[in-house]
Amino acid sequence: MTKRDYYEVLGVARDASDEDLKKAYRRCAMKFHPDRNPGDAAAEASFKECKEAYEVLSDGNRRRAYDQHGHAAFEHGMGGGGGQGYADMGDIFGDIFGNIFGGGAQRGPRRGADIGYVMELSLEEAVFGAEKTIEIPTLDECETCDGSGSADGKTETCQTCHGRGQVRFQRGIFSMQQACPHCGGRGKTIPNPCADCNGQGRVERTKTLQVKIPAGVDNGDRIRLAGEGEAGPAGSPPGDLYVDVRVREHEIFQRDGDDLHCEVPVRIGQAALGDTIRVPTLEGEVELRIPAETQTGKLFRLRDRGVKSVRSRKPGDLYCRAVVETPVNLTAEQRELLEKFEATFAGDGARRHSPRASTFLDGVKGFWDRMTS
Repeated sequence: MTKRDYYEVLGVARDASDEDLKKAYRRCAMKFHPDRNPGDAAAEASFKECKEAYEVLSDGNRRRAYDQHGHAAFEHGMGGGGGQGYADMGDIFGDIFGNIFGGGAQRGPRRGADIGYVMELSLEEAVFGAEKTIEIPTLDECETCDGSGSADGKTETCQTCHGRGQVRFQRGIFSMQQACPHCGGRGKTIPNPCADCNGQGRVERTKTLQVKIPAGVDNGDRIRLAGEGEAGPAGSPPGDLYVDVRVREHEIFQRDGDDLHCEVPVRIGQAALGDTIRVPTLEGEVELRIPAETQTGKLFRLRDRGVKSVRSRKPGDLYCRAVVETPVNLTAEQRELLEKFEATFAGDGARRHSPRASTFLDGVKGFWDRMTS
């Protein structure tokens, strides 16, 4: 049977670059791979055709020979035909199929697992930083064997992988490799395992750590402590510890990014006549000038009284929202004075002193007029 032109098989121009060839082969192989087309002889034949074309064109010398002599370059021993088996498929195209068919196995011993820990902080601790002591259950390095897993410190070459840490196996026509299941990818076995850790090099233990919290952290921030996760098996590298920050609600302040918000109660007399009051900040009280005729909801901004986050150099602001309070537990004298004061608002003149009430009453009147018209 006459072979198709290799460039036609891959769907590329004759001046295609190595990267273009690789991309074209990836598309072709993904489409026709036997694992994706079980029992489809035509797909398998196309897959072999793509593989043969790529093996020739990706090799500079073989490509030059093909460009000059065509398929005849590989007949009668001139250049070595393509497509003569799949034993080394995993090595040649491991980067292409690694994510799909399990290639790209980890070389060497596995590192220990990462650990997650949720740390609750007060707002003050989050804003100013703190040092916290935590206890975490983990797999820690065995002290008896110093994490080696061996009682006498001796190891032997693994007889399964012959010290390579990798084993190869065949899946149909596809050759794959993975970490050796006998030695865990270390390439070594332990003839005399440590009795305390059963040769694993790690034991269950509650570990106590000091964690330094940087100033300005917020909800959702994560702190990484390298090497403080689980110990790896038989002396392999440990994982990391990730501390997730959760900030508890504060009784006064609410945080919004770098800014803080709070409500400030103001008496009726202070709101009407104006006054200077003291308001809290995270660094102590400061004075706040309340102008006359202040209404509930008015915001006062105190610059640089917010939070200096871990991501910025400039602190945020503090926003104080005025809340005009109605007095309670009045004495007889206070009640009498308020009654006299209220009497001064009788008649149409009251609207002049209560702008929000006037606006509300006008809105109600307009609503009823529309409903009855």
